[in-house]
Amino acid sequence: MAHILIIDDEKSIRDTLKEILEYEKFKVDLAQDGLEGIEKIKQADYELVLCDIKMPKVDGLEVLETILSEKPDTTVVMITGHGTIETAVESIKKGAYDFIAKPLDLNRLMITVRNALDKNELLQETKVLKKKVSKTYDMIGESDAIKNIKKLLERVAPTDARVFITGANGTGKELVARWLHELSNRNKGPFIEVNCAAIPAELIESELFGHEKGSFTSAVKQRKGNFELANGGTLFLDEIGDMSLSAQAKVLRVLQENKITRVGGEKEIPVNVRVVAATNKNIQKEIDKGAFREDLYHRLSVILIHVPSLNERTDDIPLLAEYFLQRICEDHGMAQKTFDDKALLALQKITWTGNIRELRNVVERLAIMCDKRITEEDVKTFAQPLSK
Repeated sequence: MAHILIIDDEKSIRDTLKEILEYEKFKVDLAQDGLEGIEKIKQADYELVLCDIKMPKVDGLEVLETILSEKPDTTVVMITGHGTIETAVESIKKGAYDFIAKPLDLNRLMITVRNALDKNELLQETKVLKKKVSKTYDMIGESDAIKNIKKLLERVAPTDARVFITGANGTGKELVARWLHELSNRNKGPFIEVNCAAIPAELIESELFGHEKGSFTSAVKQRKGNFELANGGTLFLDEIGDMSLSAQAKVLRVLQENKITRVGGEKEIPVNVRVVAATNKNIQKEIDKGAFREDLYHRLSVILIHVPSLNERTDDIPLLAEYFLQRICEDHGMAQKTFDDKALLALQKITWTGNIRELRNVVERLAIMCDKRITEEDVKTFAQPLSK
């Protein structure tokens, strides 16, 4: 049930609005002037405020400014009399959601109220989704290795320096790349990920640079590549060690000239992209055997970040396990479960060949299969078969 505050110096209007809105099952508070309205705003949270513009003591525009300063998430609809439409428009420029003219049209009133509350609901849903997304990319850990990576990211992120990330599968290289983007000045721009190992060699150039209609058999229309899609943001080339030499040569050219040419096209298209690359391979061995261009590596590796394996940061396992357990219980709609101390010690003794990805899978299995308190015996029963 939405909580609504009505601020108006005319008692008849206050009472009429209160009666109508309470009939629609809203909770309604009243204030007879701007000062009383401001006091009520400070004391309670309202989903919606209906505020008259012309009032004694403090006018509606001052009240609006105070509301948006004190409670910026509050939606405000202004009530205006004849001759003050310009002021009402000014209130919208200052942050009001809408205005209603006197004499009040009840149908128009209810449409505005419902639209305002729907907007609130959408904003709240968006905040929840953003929190879920940000939680997905949390860097969990207090080990020296993770602290050093966080410090390095804070120093490097505000620059446009290219970053080369190494580490075994499942260690969280993508997470490091995303954090780099979120901490950068490009965080309002796109983050585009390309898994170079998952794209066939004959398609990787089209994926990266786009193609013109008719440039090959299945090119039925023009398509932008990932360099164009990432313009103004970050392009993450994951598993770049698996990229073909032909594509490597073209990526090198883009890094040198900041221009791309679509497959089958002739026009050069300028791009402004920060490139972050990652691999699970020993890149020096790939260079030695001619599978990776040394000049491209030097272009990409202005900053080097190595992500340690989970076995190298066992002190972080309790934090990670508890974090995953909380998230998994929330995602599955389960009652919250916990580990006992011996269970966490047992997890630390396992050799994690799949790193963090494997740990998360094990925690999910434990969350599903075990009772509210996960024990050492549970870990031995459900997790140990995965250890080597």
